Amino acid sequence: MVERQRGRGGVDQNQFSSDAGVRSLAGGGATDARTAKVIQLYASPSGSVEAPGNRRATRDQGRGRHPSQQPAATGGAAKSVGGQGKSGTSGQLGHPNTDGFGRPPAPVTPISDDIRLSESLGVEHLGPNRSSPLFSLSGIRGAVADSLTATAGFIRERMTGEYEVDEFGFDPHFTESVFFPAVRQIYDKWFRVEVTGIENLPLEGGALLVANHAGTIPVDAMITSLAVRDNHPTKRYLRLLAADMAFDTPGVGEVARRVGATLACTNDADRLLRAGELTAVWPEGYKGVGKLYKDRYKLQRFGRGGFVTTALRNAAPIIPVSIVGSEEIYPMLADLKPLAKILGLPYFPITPLFPWFGPLGLLPLPSKWHIHFGRPIETGSYDEASADDPMVVFDLTDHVREEIQQTLFRMLSRRGSVYLG
Repeated sequence: MVERQRGRGGVDQNQFSSDAGVRSLAGGGATDARTAKVIQLYASPSGSVEAPGNRRATRDQGRGRHPSQQPAATGGAAKSVGGQGKSGTSGQLGHPNTDGFGRPPAPVTPISDDIRLSESLGVEHLGPNRSSPLFSLSGIRGAVADSLTATAGFIRERMTGEYEVDEFGFDPHFTESVFFPAVRQIYDKWFRVEVTGIENLPLEGGALLVANHAGTIPVDAMITSLAVRDNHPTKRYLRLLAADMAFDTPGVGEVARRVGATLACTNDADRLLRAGELTAVWPEGYKGVGKLYKDRYKLQRFGRGGFVTTALRNAAPIIPVSIVGSEEIYPMLADLKPLAKILGLPYFPITPLFPWFGPLGLLPLPSKWHIHFGRPIETGSYDEASADDPMVVFDLTDHVREEIQQTLFRMLSRRGSVYLG
């Protein structure tokens, strides 16, 4: 997947201006104090700020919009859902991906007019607040016992030789018997992961999941994979598109292949989607996973839209995935670039625990996670030539990125405690 450096017209599309975000929320006489504070905290100004009218004119000029970006016809007034406005106030619109989360939403307007409002939310966030049971001795004993039991069962069944491995090296038997049971202890008892929007994943057929990337160590990939497996109605597997370094690292590459990952290249992505697999990509790459803590939840560049081209060629829906919690597991305070260059690493993190506490510094902090699967962005209405049209590709890339960024803002505005929530 290639990377896009700048947006159309030389404008960097990656950072939202906090002032512009607050003005958008204040439009139409409706404000959401929680979301406004989140945008001011997480969205930094990117140099000079254009006037809103000029920026919209520049963005919309010559743009062929995806059907999901067309504003819904409101007949001069905002539509209501179930007899009420989306934000609980007649004549005001809410964000379609996040207004169903557990805390009562304040009246808001969409951060971007490009996001089409649908007739139903279909999202609820009602999970209880849970402290981490791994803080207790019994929790540690239970996690170790469960993992050992699963591993023993795997060895016993493996000796019969009745298992399958596909052309990419994916080994469902190993994944179910060894990998997922181990990850599930962290998933359930350390990160207390909550999942919403699982109904937006197709019951069958291919789809391309696009997520924000963070955490210093890319733990979010395996957590998302388990979230799909444990919560999907038909228990589907998620196939991961991983960076070259994962397969160049001794030991890591073989395990990555066995649990369903493959190289993040066009050929492998095409083959997975044509085979009807749920496929996931993290377009920010190392720029996202290796960013400093002060830049948390600010999406980095999404490249030049390689994932969009792949989706268009295979007529696969794009599903935005927003992950909250991954930024806080290893808060990266500094990056020792000279040392990283010597070691051949993309970055060398300095966190509150690493390298000061040695191996203990690799223990992730127990942040509370929330993964939300957004509504699909359909690509089937495009013809084959659209995959080679840079305007269409850039337009869809920007739309996916904006959808994830705005959803993150809204999720953060409804978030409780980072570690005790």
